[in-house]
Amino acid sequence: MGNGYFKGLLLASSILGSASAAFAQDVTLNIESWRNDDLAIWQEKLIPAFEAKNPGIKLVFAPSAPTEYNAALNAKLDAGSAGDLVTCRPFDASLELFNKGQIADLTSLPGMENFSDVAKSAWTTDDGSKTFCVPMASVIHGFIYNADAFEKLGITPPATEAEFFAALDKIKADGTYIPLAMGTKDLWEAATMGYQNIGPTYWKGEEGRLALIKGTEKLTDPQWVEPYAVLAKWKDYLGDGFEAQSYPDSQNLFTLGRAAIFPAGSWEISVFNTQVDFKMGAFPPPVKNAGDTCYISDHNDIGIGLNAKSKNPEAAKTFLTWVASPEFAEIYANALPGFFSLSSTPVKMEDPLAQEFVSWREKCKPTIRSTYQILSRGTPNLENETWVESANVINGTDTPEVAGEKLQKGLDSWYKPAK
Repeated sequence: MGNGYFKGLLLASSILGSASAAFAQDVTLNIESWRNDDLAIWQEKLIPAFEAKNPGIKLVFAPSAPTEYNAALNAKLDAGSAGDLVTCRPFDASLELFNKGQIADLTSLPGMENFSDVAKSAWTTDDGSKTFCVPMASVIHGFIYNADAFEKLGITPPATEAEFFAALDKIKADGTYIPLAMGTKDLWEAATMGYQNIGPTYWKGEEGRLALIKGTEKLTDPQWVEPYAVLAKWKDYLGDGFEAQSYPDSQNLFTLGRAAIFPAGSWEISVFNTQVDFKMGAFPPPVKNAGDTCYISDHNDIGIGLNAKSKNPEAAKTFLTWVASPEFAEIYANALPGFFSLSSTPVKMEDPLAQEFVSWREKCKPTIRSTYQILSRGTPNLENETWVESANVINGTDTPEVAGEKLQKGLDSWYKPAK
């Protein structure tokens, strides 16, 4: 075999190489999302990192407004005009797309082994056999506080329920700050930052949530009513006119330094970082008694799936396997402090507040919001009804017991637990 043979081989392979590269240049993947806040992060960090390793696949991140996303996406999928990649809401909205054959089965996608069953729970069929979105991030609930205010008033972050209310009393007595920045006008705020934040401590996280699905626990049981009784006590600490206070109003009260504690989802971190001129800290939901197991809502929030009608399924799967990698996890979680990787590989957070939130995973038991899986498929919708009742209890228009009765009655009207 002379030199000519090898030259021929080299020539053939270089022609093939340039041909495949030229062909691959044509692959542009469009990503549908509701996270318009993340546009810069995709354009400046994620897309360049992926494209550098995958020449020939181009990515376009094309978000719509969060409130319009579900309707817009459904319309595009029905019309066949949706992007190759679809950012997945957690639980039923995405499960419905999978059941309709609009997003693809990703159970055997390389990279899926990097996620636990709890991490995948928001994008897995009821029987646990198929997974249809790559988990991207969760949000963790807790309380963000004005550390300067705490220092000035000599308050340490409370660990128990009694310490929590003692801190609120101290802040209220001083009169400089509104103790808690939360309103009831937007309903969801009272449920998500209130009931679902502190509730897992009482119903024991996953234990209670799964028992509710099985029908062995009811919303009228003490462990489901008690968080409402605690929430009812928040009323005295919310400041004047909280009934007319919207979610953006609550954010402003805190970032302007007028409120001491913000019942929070970790998604606030990146927003607050750019707006506050005081030091912030965070503490997990207080336990009832010192030494009790603590529970956190570590809620699967965002995943990404493959449009079943994508013209570029192989390129899209290459991208999805990258999303499942520790490299993506590290870039994403640090670019968006407060959206925590669901990967089994822990990601060290550069942001101190984000690191504080994620450190709770080491000592507290994680769960997801109690209403999200299976229990909000019927009418009345348990998630939306929980918004209403959480606001009613804080406003004082329903007692905790009445709230539990209304919610259970609504659930019983359509939900029959599988025996």
